[in-house]
Amino acid sequence: MGTKPIFVAGVGMTTFGIDMARSVKDLTRQAVTEALVDAHCTASQIEAAWFANTSQGSLEGQHMIRGQVALRPLGFSGIPISNVENACASASTALFEAANYLKSGAADIVLVVGAEKLSHPDRERSLAVFDAGWDVGLAEQNREVLLALGGMDEQLLPISAPRRSVFMDVYAAFARQHMRLYGSTQEQFAAVAAKNHMHSVHNGRAQYRRPYSVEEILADRAIVWPLTLPMCAPVSDGAAAAIVCTEAGLIRLGATSRAIELRACVLGTSVERDPDDLDHHIGRVTALKAFEASSIGAEDIDVAEVHDATAVGEVIQVENLGLAPRGLGGMAALQGQTALGGRTPVNPSGGLESKGHPIGATGLAQIFELVTQLRGEAGLRQVEGAKVAVAENGGGLWGVEEAVCVVSVLSR
Repeated sequence: MGTKPIFVAGVGMTTFGIDMARSVKDLTRQAVTEALVDAHCTASQIEAAWFANTSQGSLEGQHMIRGQVALRPLGFSGIPISNVENACASASTALFEAANYLKSGAADIVLVVGAEKLSHPDRERSLAVFDAGWDVGLAEQNREVLLALGGMDEQLLPISAPRRSVFMDVYAAFARQHMRLYGSTQEQFAAVAAKNHMHSVHNGRAQYRRPYSVEEILADRAIVWPLTLPMCAPVSDGAAAAIVCTEAGLIRLGATSRAIELRACVLGTSVERDPDDLDHHIGRVTALKAFEASSIGAEDIDVAEVHDATAVGEVIQVENLGLAPRGLGGMAALQGQTALGGRTPVNPSGGLESKGHPIGATGLAQIFELVTQLRGEAGLRQVEGAKVAVAENGGGLWGVEEAVCVVSVLSR
């Protein structure tokens, strides 16, 4: 990201969950107001804003000016407001754009917000949102590629849930591939989910706060083998926001004492590779670029938030980040290495599986958690002595991996 330091001065976030009563505007107002207060900032001090959302167009018919519709009532006028849609990585992409805007010298204090209202009276419409996350013209070809990853006959697999996001099929294919390549087990994936559900017990903003044992997760309702319901992220509503500044902006706000430095924020797009060549996975490629840009290595990371839309997502991304050797991400969870109190805690927020996954807000929810951790303000889920953190946020599917990936490194 260059030499000009960038800081997160304030963060805000709603509780995630099903919230039929509130609109995207309502959710945005809460997250933005909280972030402004946290940064000792007023709306008039914001010089530009980015608004991330993926589903409001398809679910409500609100296309084109979603950010202006959500932010103008909050007093943001006359400034650049940009709309960002980049699958599940929309909010982290907005952060990437905002950070580079600050680097350019165009502003010193900006707002980044992601908001999503995925719940809908017609649940089929909610789930259909995910159908656009891959090349819709190649849907059947995509399914054939995914089935080949696991090397299994589809007819021999256990019966899947009749109503599910297409991305549960995507992640199930990744899980079966990981099992084929490395001998990982369903129990290891269940251990990831159990860890994250346990973490969320201490997160008052999480959608689910019930602990699960590995045995309970394995016995729960099947979604797509080997994934059961508690291993999968739910449909969620929510918003998260951040005030991002240059050093000059921080001084102007008088918010230097609790600011967290954004050491790197790198955006990447899927790469051409052999399906089994996971060392060139977009998550690995992007992580290495982020580590180089921040002058930080995997061994320096104290806490991580990764994109666990399902438990196997965490396994793959922990390996991509170098927090566990390739093939041993699930074993790391089973042995407690990625739990609170372990070597490198991952998803202390509860992750997408239990904190929730309102698509357009997810990337900034990760930043909210990591800023809270680095400030030492996470309460019972605090990672002791956390100084360096990493967030990985992926989205969509292209070929055999995410279509987009953002890796951010933060430090105090």
